[in-house]
Amino acid sequence: MTRESLPKAQTTLIFDACKVGVVLRAVLFVQVVMGAVVMFTQSSALAWMSQLAMLMGGSVPATLLWLVAACSLKRPLQSLSLLGQYMAGMALGVLAGFYACGMLYFVGLVSPAHWLASGVAGGLLATALVAALVWRAKGRMPAATAARLADLQSRIRPHFLFNTLNSAIALVREEPRKAEKLLEDLSDLFRHALAEHGESVTLSQEVELAKHYLAIEQVRFAERLRVDWQIDPATFSAKLPPLMLQPLIENAVHHGVEPSPNGASILISAKRDGSKAVIEISNTLPPVSQASAAQNSKPTGMGMALQNVRERLSLLHDIESTFQAGVRGDEFIVRIEIPL
Repeated sequence: MTRESLPKAQTTLIFDACKVGVVLRAVLFVQVVMGAVVMFTQSSALAWMSQLAMLMGGSVPATLLWLVAACSLKRPLQSLSLLGQYMAGMALGVLAGFYACGMLYFVGLVSPAHWLASGVAGGLLATALVAALVWRAKGRMPAATAARLADLQSRIRPHFLFNTLNSAIALVREEPRKAEKLLEDLSDLFRHALAEHGESVTLSQEVELAKHYLAIEQVRFAERLRVDWQIDPATFSAKLPPLMLQPLIENAVHHGVEPSPNGASILISAKRDGSKAVIEISNTLPPVSQASAAQNSKPTGMGMALQNVRERLSLLHDIESTFQAGVRGDEFIVRIEIPL
């Protein structure tokens, strides 16, 4: 292999200004810094509030302009080195500082215009903001590593593999084609589970994987497992952490179908609600589980799996996702909202 044929390593984007969480933190960070600086120049609370309100008239639009520019230039920024990204962030900050100064000057709130000071302040604030975002990202790395480890550990459930192979063995003589289909579903399931998918996959990929899993469990539980799919195709492109849906459905089978002689009904739905996809997984509970779940809000044994999903969603979508789980009547319901 020649040097020219080697793939070029992709630089990591150290800050993503397109995310709502980053936007909110950036605006809050700049205003807190501005408020602290104004404290040194004003002696009374009223004067402090008046001065801060005036400065916010320029700093808030300038900060939003910086964020819009950084979001628009996301791909070019990602092609730069880490130092290049810092320098680009600082340069955009200088321009944002000039913009804030110009706004305040042309509406007559400041005179004369302090162009140099505004540019330097904008550049320093932008650099400090990028550094704060990088520091926060590094602080979240242990959580990401722990979530990734828990994800890997949950990919192969020994009891599930054992039960599936037993079902296949029982079918080999009487229904060989059914046994072959069962093993094909198992192979597809594990091929997908053990593959490296990167940071995210689409909902359509997760649904396909979950259907392979439920096809396997259907052989084992037969009419005791009743599944209803209600998936809006408009949600297929929603991004999820890899292998997120299947463990939630497996929990529904384990806590809803297995303990009940009559089995359980599982509903998996996804619908579009504005700019978000709303995913719900619900399963009916046996009477004993209903009593214990009503006291603990979730059946015993589900806590770790649910916490892992919650953490992985937060790492992928930050504050743009919501995760709720609990008992409603005779059902246990997991509700997830993610951006489209």
